[in-house]
Amino acid sequence: MNLPPFELPPSFDVTAGHHPADAYQQAWTLIEGSAPLEAIEILDPALSAEPGSTGLRTLRAWAYFKSAQLGRAEADLSRLVEADPTDVWARFALGRVLERQSRYAAALPHLRLAAVMSGDAEHEAGVLRVERRLAETEGSLDSLT
Repeated sequence: MNLPPFELPPSFDVTAGHHPADAYQQAWTLIEGSAPLEAIEILDPALSAEPGSTGLRTLRAWAYFKSAQLGRAEADLSRLVEADPTDVWARFALGRVLERQSRYAAALPHLRLAAVMSGDAEHEAGVLRVERRLAETEGSLDSLT
């Protein structure tokens, strides 16, 4: 999954010596290096300082996902989707988090919307995968329509 670009919040005090872009960059590097727990340690204080930062929250949701903290990932992603229902990445990621929790019926609408909004083959494959798993668990294809 590719993350959306980072946007600096206008209210952040650069003179204080802490910059959200630094936290974002450090956390990104840690996640890429398979150290999502360490990334979360950097992102939590940055988000406390800038709770409205979509970029930081998105990256933290990814770190939660990568470290299998699915409830926390779901909370951050739900907040992102609520704030911007057209955020394809957040919607797809929320669907994946719900899928990993075997909550296929809850995941399917998010995955379907992401697939329709993006036209991305990975998103479409996610829909098919979850539809199949849902049919397997419910024993029928009737609920897929």
